[in-house]
Amino acid sequence: MKNRWNNTEVALVGEDLLSLRVYTSRLLGADPALVLHGGGNTSVKTDVPNLFGERESVLYVKGSGWDLATIKEEGFAPVKMEMLLKMAELRKLSDTEMVKWQRAAMLDPSAPNPSVEAILHAIIPFRFVDHTHADAVVTISNSPDGERLIREIYGDRVVVIPYVMPGFLLSRKVYEMTRNMEWDALEGLILLHHGVFTFGDDPKVSYERMISLVSEAEAYLADRGAFIDMSDEECAPVDLPALAAMRRHVSRLRGRPVLASLDTTGEAVRFSCHPDVADLATRGVLTPEHVIRNKREALIVGECVEKDLAYYAEKYESYFERHGDSSMTALHPAPCWGVWPGVGTIAFGTNPKEVQITTDIVRTTRRCISQAEVLGGWSVLPEKDVFDIEYWELEQAKLKTEVPVPVLQGKVALVTGGASGIGKACVHALSTVGAVVIALDINPAIEQISVVNDILGIRCDVTDACAVQKAVCSAVSMFGGLDVLITNAGNLPESGPLSEGDEMVWDKSLALNLTSHRVVLQACIPFLKEGIDPSVVVIASKNVPAPGPGMASYSVPKAGLTQLARIAAMELAPSGIRVNILHPDAVFDTGLWSDHVLCQRASHYEMTVEQYKKRNLLQVEVSSADVAALACALAGPIFGKTTGAQIPVDGGNDRVI
Repeated sequence: MKNRWNNTEVALVGEDLLSLRVYTSRLLGADPALVLHGGGNTSVKTDVPNLFGERESVLYVKGSGWDLATIKEEGFAPVKMEMLLKMAELRKLSDTEMVKWQRAAMLDPSAPNPSVEAILHAIIPFRFVDHTHADAVVTISNSPDGERLIREIYGDRVVVIPYVMPGFLLSRKVYEMTRNMEWDALEGLILLHHGVFTFGDDPKVSYERMISLVSEAEAYLADRGAFIDMSDEECAPVDLPALAAMRRHVSRLRGRPVLASLDTTGEAVRFSCHPDVADLATRGVLTPEHVIRNKREALIVGECVEKDLAYYAEKYESYFERHGDSSMTALHPAPCWGVWPGVGTIAFGTNPKEVQITTDIVRTTRRCISQAEVLGGWSVLPEKDVFDIEYWELEQAKLKTEVPVPVLQGKVALVTGGASGIGKACVHALSTVGAVVIALDINPAIEQISVVNDILGIRCDVTDACAVQKAVCSAVSMFGGLDVLITNAGNLPESGPLSEGDEMVWDKSLALNLTSHRVVLQACIPFLKEGIDPSVVVIASKNVPAPGPGMASYSVPKAGLTQLARIAAMELAPSGIRVNILHPDAVFDTGLWSDHVLCQRASHYEMTVEQYKKRNLLQVEVSSADVAALACALAGPIFGKTTGAQIPVDGGNDRVI
């Protein structure tokens, strides 16, 4: 373990207890071997004035929903110590009631809900308390002789707590085991299959005890050869259409679109090649809290993913029947992660954040399984204990407060010409409604569009078939499939009469405004066929139904593109792929319209530039965002039964009408 304590940083923090609590909490949260994605909790006890100026003893404990890596002062809930200590004396209390009364005892009603382990923090008689789910400690306790090994490592310096479900039961168990104990002789508590508590009246003491105890566990594993180099394994060639099909089947089982992120690192491949991987990956979770994110078992991918998923769902439903009752709402039976033998591991999730959390937990679990096997075997809690966490009353209550999800959440979209204009507007519009988006453009600026993890910009010349194929495969590898294609890339060549046409201008326009769309469509079709309610939106032009003189180099390719889309609509309909066409006009906030071209066209119609911008029946300007909004609608469920349509986005053009 790296000791991250820094005296210079501490001097800047000052002596305020809550500020110091924030500082050391972030030190713990910075190490994924201690906590992952909201795991663990910390607290500090202090006296503060209430509304009447009276001093009250308060526990500031990490609030629900906050992450130790980024927590701020407002992430700690101030709870009256008197109430918490009295609650510890109760022999029985449901977790729902515990949460209610903890909230009633808060000094600040606007603060987040206190941790479910607030009572446990309160009964530990030290000012600072730290709790992590340290991988090394949990790995050792998850071996067949785990409790004996823990006692061998730490002796009488820690109290070993047998596994008890977090919440009131755990707090009460620790209270009973320690109420007559001499705390000053202790360095921490080891909760089997769960984690570590350390404490001290000084924040540095509590923090460094955590680092020391976990380092001893890591050293124990290292001495027994449990740290194995897993970085040198190469994966088998990835069958990307099979990955897309797998994602589609998992989405169907889950009842909503999911992303699928394939991990083909050496460690993932080596784990997937383990001869007993089907057993190891289905025994259970590293620590029970992980079941909420990753379920108890992985999907083992075989020759027929449909049969594999049916078997997985059947096992999950039987698991629920064994341990559940009529008061519970059964969760979806779809896997959250899978093992693809010889290829790697896969994380499924409805958005990039969920996928990343699952991926991180899977990586930790793989590593800890391999280490525990060296100690004599991967040994986990009985499934009933894990079920109790998965169907915890507090988790069930969350199901009643779920908010509606964005309409395209879990969908994967690809947009060409995504660096500017209509393409860029489509990228951001799709992201706003929940899709992950791969944006292609020849402009290097496209690589800077990835401002959030749901947008990936790839520099790509869409007239280069090899580059397009590589980009599409990269997208599928990252997100597991493809559902939406907005093929938009294009340019506006110099206008002029046919008698003066430039052959090079003509050929370049055909290549970009027509042929590139066929190239992109061909590369995407195999994955769209495995997509979820797949849809193609083709950005054509008003010049198709209403061409103007001098625009042959632009209008002819756009007319050919429209015909290409109409044929695609007929050919792809049997695969459930919808293909629709938008005909924008006078969208002036795009790269097609330079000041020179705008003045030229306005002059042609004997108008001022401002008049030309509103030369439609509604006398309105049409923006890229307007086109993008309609493109998103075409990709969504509103147009779920529409294909082959041609829709103008032009404010009303009398020639088109």
